[in-house]
Amino acid sequence: MIRKIDHIAIAVRDIDEAAEFFAETLGLTLGGIEEVAEQKTKVAFIQIGEVRIELVQPMVPDSPVGKFIDKRGEGIHHIALSTDAVEDDLKALADKGVRLIDKKPKTGAHGAKIAFLHPKSSHGVLTELCERPSQQS
Repeated sequence: MIRKIDHIAIAVRDIDEAAEFFAETLGLTLGGIEEVAEQKTKVAFIQIGEVRIELVQPMVPDSPVGKFIDKRGEGIHHIALSTDAVEDDLKALADKGVRLIDKKPKTGAHGAKIAFLHPKSSHGVLTELCERPSQQS
C-alpha cells in the first residue's frame, strides 16, 4: 500500500557540488553519499521534514540518469512513493493497466526494493515505488 512521499530525486552532474549547496547554503542535513551499482548512479539523501531530497549523479554517461541529463539538463528526475509491499503494488497497478518500466523490483539505495512506473501512465512524471527495509524509516 502506498503510504507517503519517500523522496524527490534531482538529477545532477556533480553530486559533491549539489550536496554542498543543499547542506552548506541551505543548511540541510546531508545523510552521506552512496554508489548504487545496479542503477549506475551515486546518490545523496538530504532530509527535510518527513521527506528526503535525493541527489542522483550518473556514474556512466549511458545510464538512464546520464541520458536524462543529456536530454533535459539537471533537474527533478522522479518522485518516489513509499510502500509496504512493492510487489503487490506492481501487480495491482499492472492489473489496472498502468505501464510499468520495472515488472519486478530492483535494488536501490540503502537496500530498498524499487520499481518505476512509466511516465506515460503517470501524467508525465517518472514515479518510483520504494519499499525500504523494515529497520529504516
